Amino acid sequence: MKKVLTPQQSQEILDVLQKRFEKNKNYHKEIEWKSVQTKLEAQPEKLWSLNEMESTGGEPDVVLYNKEKDEYVFYDCAPESPKGRRSTCYDREALESRKEHKPKDSAINMAANMGITILSEEEYRVLQELGNFDTKSSSWIETPSEIRNLGGALFADFRYNTVFVYHNGAESYYAARGFRGSLSV
Repeated sequence: MKKVLTPQQSQEILDVLQKRFEKNKNYHKEIEWKSVQTKLEAQPEKLWSLNEMESTGGEPDVVLYNKEKDEYVFYDCAPESPKGRRSTCYDREALESRKEHKPKDSAINMAANMGITILSEEEYRVLQELGNFDTKSSSWIETPSEIRNLGGALFADFRYNTVFVYHNGAESYYAARGFRGSLSV
């Protein structure tokens, strides 16, 4: 499957991203939209991934600029874990281990198919510095191999003005748990 948008779809997602960028200037002080747009137009596959983030309820927005790599970094900035990505277990291994009541997909597989990466704990904490996210939901986060090899996976949320990081069996899934992703452009 070719991961490229039509010219009309490209313009539509650029318009959505620009409006959100202008609305949330506190997320990206000192970054100019024109610079971001130029990067996006030069990388149509990244624009496709942002459209996937948007269509699944992620509300992607620029959260930082990596000077060393000359990249803008987008995170899912929806108030709650994206609705189109909930009820997923952690990864393919967890999905395959379920004997019954399997979810449709896993967070890691879905992120890979979208061309994004799941947020790490550090990235999740950076996101929480921008506002209060996941106050009623939770999001799978990147899990260290030492934990994953023992059957576990990590998720996080924001309660009582605090970021909490928890563990669960990687095969578990809940209607209020999805995942948030990042994309560098």
